[in-house]
Amino acid sequence: MLARIYRPTKSATQSGQARTHRWVLEFAPEKPKVIDPLMGWTGSADTLRQVRMEFDTREAAEAYARENGIGYVVVRPREMRHHPRPRGYGENFAPGRRMPWTH
Repeated sequence: MLARIYRPTKSATQSGQARTHRWVLEFAPEKPKVIDPLMGWTGSADTLRQVRMEFDTREAAEAYARENGIGYVVVRPREMRHHPRPRGYGENFAPGRRMPWTH
């Protein structure tokens, strides 16, 4: 039984950083998915695929895995290079605003 511990990134439709600060433990698939011959649906008998646990820190997730004898791999998150300055909508129309296409 192998698990992956990671911190999720924000989705493409997400502008803020909500739900990206907690660490997630997910199990790697142990059995391949199968296709139902009659309906064509994809299914699996591997119920651990459905388990997703969240932890406040990476250390807490690692401690849980060690206590329960679960092998794990930690995927370190890529950090942002810069943090954009928060602005208000009104700043888009400020008289001294530099246009991105003019220098």
